[in-house]
Amino acid sequence: MSPVPPKPPLPPQLSARPAPARLLLFGTIVSDGAITERAVLAVEGDRIIYAGPREQFHAGPSGGGGSGPGGGGPQDFAGATRVELAPGYLILPGLVDVHCHGAYGGDFPAGDEASSRRAIDFLHRSGTTTLLASLVTASRDELLRGIRLHARLCREGLLAGIHLEGPFLAAARCGAQNPAFLRDPDPALLIELLEAARGNLATMSYAPELPGAAALVELLAQNGVTPSLGHTDCDDATASASLAAAREGLQSAGFDGVGARPTVTHLFNGMAPMHHRTSGAATACLRSARAGRAVLELISDGSHLDPAMVATVFQLVGAANIALVTDSMAATGLPDGSYPLGPSPVTVAGGVATLDATGVLAGGTATLLEVVAGAVAAGVALPDAVLSATAVPAAVVGQADDIGSLRPGLRADAVVVNGALRLSRVMRGGEWLAPLN
Repeated sequence: MSPVPPKPPLPPQLSARPAPARLLLFGTIVSDGAITERAVLAVEGDRIIYAGPREQFHAGPSGGGGSGPGGGGPQDFAGATRVELAPGYLILPGLVDVHCHGAYGGDFPAGDEASSRRAIDFLHRSGTTTLLASLVTASRDELLRGIRLHARLCREGLLAGIHLEGPFLAAARCGAQNPAFLRDPDPALLIELLEAARGNLATMSYAPELPGAAALVELLAQNGVTPSLGHTDCDDATASASLAAAREGLQSAGFDGVGARPTVTHLFNGMAPMHHRTSGAATACLRSARAGRAVLELISDGSHLDPAMVATVFQLVGAANIALVTDSMAATGLPDGSYPLGPSPVTVAGGVATLDATGVLAGGTATLLEVVAGAVAAGVALPDAVLSATAVPAAVVGQADDIGSLRPGLRADAVVVNGALRLSRVMRGGEWLAPLN
C-alpha cells in the first residue's frame, strides 16, 4: 500500500490551532533597573510583544511602539483582554532564584518527585517563575538520584537547571552541610554527576583551598557549569586567584557577558567573617564583583545578613553584580516546626531555620519576592533590588535572551505586586497561575 500523502497546511486564517491569547496589562513597570510609569505590557501567547510607555504603544509602528513578533501594532490587539491595575500596583519580571532547596514541605535534596513538584508549583505561584533546584552534600548514590530526578523536571520546563552545593566544600565552613559526606574534589565523581545531569547542571559550589580545586573549576567550565565559590575557609589570595581562574575558564569555554562570571555562594555565610587583620575570602569576592568579574549571591531575608550589610554590598559592587537568592528550604510557605534539609533535621522558630544538631542556620524560609522586599527595606532602590532578582540571575543561568526582563520577544513571565511588594498575581509563559492560598 502506498503511503497516505500528508495533508496540505491550512491557510493561516483557517488554522485549526486557536489564535494565541492576547493581553494588555496597564500599570507601572519595574524592569532592567528602571521604573516606567503609565506603561503597558502586551502579551501574545507565551511571548512579550511590547513593554513600555502606553503612549508609544498607541502610536503604532510608526511611533516606535506596538511592533514586534506576531503583530504590527495596536490594531492587532483590538480584541485583547485589557487589565488596568489600580494605582500603586507594579509589574515586575518573573523572579529568578539560583539557590533554592525547596518549599511548601518539598525538599529537593530528598529526591522525592511528588515533594519536588509540590515545591516547584508553590515557588512558581509565589513569583519565582524560574529557579534552580539546589541539592546539598550527600552520598554519591543520593546525589545521583537527586540529579536524575531533577534533570527530568528540567526537561519538562519546570526547572532551569540544578545547583550542587557540595560535596567539595570545606569542613571548617560546612554550615548545615553534613560533614560525613564532604570530600576533596574528585574528577571521576564529577564526571558521573555531569553525565547524570545530562546538560542540566548549572552551577556548583566549591571551596578553592581543597586539593584539586583548580582542576575542578576547569572541568566545570569546560562542561558549561558555573563555578560558585563558597563554604570555604580560604584567604583573600586563594579566593582571588580561584575567581580569576574560573572567569578565564568560562571565557575559554565560550561564555560571555554576565554568563562568563563565576558566582559566590551566599556571600559572608559559609566563610570566615571579615576582620581587619584576617579578611578571609569576602574581600576578594567584593573586589571581584566590583570589577564586574563575579556575581555575589545575597540573602536579604533579615536572618542571614544584617540589613546594613545588604545595603553596603549594593553600594560597593552595584546591583548588576549581585544575585538575590533565598537558600529556601522545605519550611518556606509553611508555619514554624520541624522540617528536613536533605538528611538533616531542622527546626524553624520565628521563621529562622536552624540545624537541630548544631544550631547553625540551615537555609532560608523567605520567598524571593520577600527577599526583594527585604533588600528594599534595607535601603536598596527598588529597581536595583528587582534587577538583582531577575536580569542578573537570568544571565547567570544563560537565559538572559528568554527571561529576567520585560522586553519584546522574551517569555511572558510577570509578577504583579502592590506598592508594599505584596503579591497579587503571577504570569508564567503567558498564563496566569493559580493564586497562593
